Amino acid sequence: MALARVVQFDGVDKNRVDEMVSELQQGERPADVPATEFLMLHDPEAEEMLVIFFFDNEADYEQGDATLNAMPSGDTPGRRTAVTRYDVAARMTA
Repeated sequence: MALARVVQFDGVDKNRVDEMVSELQQGERPADVPATEFLMLHDPEAEEMLVIFFFDNEADYEQGDATLNAMPSGDTPGRRTAVTRYDVAARMTA
């Protein structure tokens, strides 16, 4: 069963989002994060962000979780307020 790591951040302004998008477009991704997919959702008015990583299995989730937890706070979008693990019950793409 696939797993999702959902992280909530506060204090994420548009400039920081633009920086992160630029880094992503350059192909930079955290080392040792074997995610199959990555999703960033931003509410610019509230300066809140949700970041979702999808993993194929428990071992990949554990490796990605450990790597992401070890990241310096300056590398994160803002102030991390929650990290939640979910089983991916269903998924549909166009």
